[in-house]
Amino acid sequence: MHLSTPKLALSLAFTALLTGCFDSGESKPEVEKATAPQATEIRVAMMQPPRTGLSPLSDDAFKLSRWSTAETLVNLNDQSVAEPMLATEWEQVDSMTWQFTVRKGVKFHDGSDLDANAVMNSLQKALDAAPKPRILDGIEWHVRALDDFTVEIKTTFNDPLLPSRLSSPQLAILSGAAYQENGRVVPINAGTGPFVLTEINGTTSAKLKRFDGYWGEQAKVDSIFAEYIPNGFARAAALRTGEADVVEAVPVSQIAMMESSQLYEVAMPRTNTLYLNNKSDVFSQFGLRKAAAQAVNREQIIKTVYENHADLAKGLLGPALAWAQPIRDANPRMETMETRRANGEKITIGTFTDRAELPEVAVMLKQQLEAAGFVVELDVREYAQIENDALAGKFDAFLLSRATVLDSGDPVAYMQSDFSCKGSYNLGQFCSEDVDAALKHADRQPLGEKRQQAIIEAESKILEQYAVIPLLHERVIQGESDRVKNAQRDPRERRLIDQFTEVN
Repeated sequence: MHLSTPKLALSLAFTALLTGCFDSGESKPEVEKATAPQATEIRVAMMQPPRTGLSPLSDDAFKLSRWSTAETLVNLNDQSVAEPMLATEWEQVDSMTWQFTVRKGVKFHDGSDLDANAVMNSLQKALDAAPKPRILDGIEWHVRALDDFTVEIKTTFNDPLLPSRLSSPQLAILSGAAYQENGRVVPINAGTGPFVLTEINGTTSAKLKRFDGYWGEQAKVDSIFAEYIPNGFARAAALRTGEADVVEAVPVSQIAMMESSQLYEVAMPRTNTLYLNNKSDVFSQFGLRKAAAQAVNREQIIKTVYENHADLAKGLLGPALAWAQPIRDANPRMETMETRRANGEKITIGTFTDRAELPEVAVMLKQQLEAAGFVVELDVREYAQIENDALAGKFDAFLLSRATVLDSGDPVAYMQSDFSCKGSYNLGQFCSEDVDAALKHADRQPLGEKRQQAIIEAESKILEQYAVIPLLHERVIQGESDRVKNAQRDPRERRLIDQFTEVN
C-alpha cells in the first residue's frame, strides 16, 4: 500500500553524505546529446551486494530475477499459482513423472536457442551443486529430454509442489556457456529475459540493457544500472537526492526525511527471527532457550525500532500467509507457565548491517536478555562478512530477517532449509527427528488445507523446542522517484524492474 504516515523522528544528520554514486557511464558530447534520441536508464539501489558473483544457484538468483534477466520454466502469479513462463504447459503423467513443454522460438542472450537440452542442463547443474539451491533440499530428480521441446522429470515421491518449485529463481534456465568447467556460473549474456546482463562489477554494481530479441513484450527502458548500497541511510539519501530511481528497503528511521509520495509499504512474508544455536554451550540447554524466549519483548521492539511498521510474530509465518493464524487459533500450542532465568551465562549474538533495523533490534535484545540474567556481546557486520561464521555455528544466537516463501510460494522449503537436520541454512544447528518427520509429512501433502494444517503442525514442533524466537513480520518500504512508473512491488522479492517499468 502507499505509505502516508505522519512525519517521524529525524534521523542522523550525516545521512546525505552516504549517498551512492550512480555514475553508469561517460556522458556524451553536447552536440551528440542534441541530435541523438534520449536513452532511458533506470537506476536501482540494491540492498545487498552479491555473494557468489551473481550465480543463479545461490541467493544472488533473486537479483537476476528482480532485474528480469534470468527466467524460469514456471512463473508464480500474485496468488502463488503456477503459470507458464519458459514452459508453456505441463502434465503429471503418473505419480512420479512430470512432462514439461518448452516454449519454442526463445533465444538466449548469446544468440543460442532454448530447447529441452538447455533446460535439462540447467536443472542438472542445480541438482549437482554443493550446496544445492534450498528449494531442492531433500529432493532428487532424474531429468531428461524426451525430444527437442519436451523435458521429463522423475521424482522419488509424489510431489504436488513440483511446478511451483520450478518457479524458484535459483532454478533459472541459462545458456550452456554460463556454466564454467570449474563449477562457476557466469550469468553475463546468458539469460532469456527482457534485459541482458552485460557487466558485473564485483560487489559494486551491475549493468543491463534491453534485449531486442526477447520472446515477449519489449522492455520500455533501454538499460538498468544497479548499484549495491548496503547502508540503509545511504539508499534513502540516494532517492532523496535523485541519484536513484528505485530503492530497496528504505529504513523506517528515514521516513520523516522522505517525500511520502515516493514511499510504498509492502507486507512481506518475511520474519525477523532470533536463531538460537542448539549446539552452543548455553543454548544446547532447553531451559536457557526458554529463558531467552521469555525475556524477549516483541511489542517493545516493534514500537521502538519499527515505529509500528511491522506485525507481531505469533509463529514463523506471518499475516502475508492469511491461512496460518486461523489454523493456529484452532489448534493452540500449550506452554507451561514456569518462568526461567539465566545466571550470568555469556552469549554472543551476531547480526548484519544490510537491513538497517537489525542492529537496533540487536541492541534491544541485548538489553532484554541481560535483564533476564544473560551476559550479552554483539557482533555486527555486513552480511557478506558474517554469513560463513553464522552457518558454521560460531554464535550463540543469530538475528536474521528471513523470507519464508521466496522459492515456491510455499513455506515448506524454507522450514526444511532452516530446521531439518540436513538443512542447508540451519543457523540454529537444530536437529530433531520429530521435526524432520513433520516436515517430510507436510511436504507430501497436496496443495490446500491438508498441506497448510501439516505446515502449522511442523511449526508448532519447532517452536516447542524453542529452536528459534520469531520476533516480528516485516513490512518493507520501497522507494520510487517521481519519474518511475510500473516498478514492481513484490512481496516475494522476485520482481522489481520488468519490461513494463518506465521512466520519464
